[in-house]
Amino acid sequence: MQVITSKDNEIIKNIRKLKEKKYRDISNEYIIEGIKLIEEAIEENVKIKTIVVCEECLKNDCIDDKLLYKIAKFDCIYVTEKIFGILTDVVNPQGLLAIIEKESSEDKINFAEDIIVVLDGIQDPGNLGTILRTVDSVGLSQIVLSKTSVDAYNPKVVRSTMGAIFRVKIIESENLIQTLKNMKKHKFKIVATSLSGTENIYEMDYNKKVIVIGNESKGVSKGILDIADTKTKIPMLGKTESLNASVATGVMLYEYVRRKIALLQKH
Repeated sequence: MQVITSKDNEIIKNIRKLKEKKYRDISNEYIIEGIKLIEEAIEENVKIKTIVVCEECLKNDCIDDKLLYKIAKFDCIYVTEKIFGILTDVVNPQGLLAIIEKESSEDKINFAEDIIVVLDGIQDPGNLGTILRTVDSVGLSQIVLSKTSVDAYNPKVVRSTMGAIFRVKIIESENLIQTLKNMKKHKFKIVATSLSGTENIYEMDYNKKVIVIGNESKGVSKGILDIADTKTKIPMLGKTESLNASVATGVMLYEYVRRKIALLQKH
């Protein structure tokens, strides 16, 4: 077993570059880290290019034998603890990371789904990761992201999705207003979340709707508000005026789930 010990090794340099968005875009790859995420990637048949294993973790039996057997089927490289420390973004790493090939960048939207979540300028990686996880949890398979949003393949986003990134198609829109206009042509109504909304989320129906969640501080951009069919809000009983973007998304999506379950029970 050959162990890489130099930070100047070409493979190591290329992996380190993937911490930056521009290199993730160029190579069409991103990094995942940790035992659970790598197990999920294998389970979901994600395109794993390389698995990086920390030599010391092998010696300390940190990695289960069953997982070692699974990862042995992939292209694996072994590095010292010092080199792994250069590659990881985690405070207490588990000694395992992988390079993943992004799914096809084909931007075709699935118009067969009841609702489509669109994110307009989301900036916080934790918010985006949580929203992806929530979208996955309600049985939706896609999300549309404006080019002004945080990169979906940012390591912090990837970690906070808890594996949902392998199941939810991420469609990056170069021109969100144009994308939304195209959705309207497919008989979808645009619902923008807004504190000045004229209806609340419990009054709207959830059939053929595009739900637009805006930037954490500025909300949905004016251009999108102008073309929205409806502006909706989440009713507040307390003094707080607004919710975190990921919480707001969760509240709306689980109202959709409640309606769906009620409809199924009727039949």
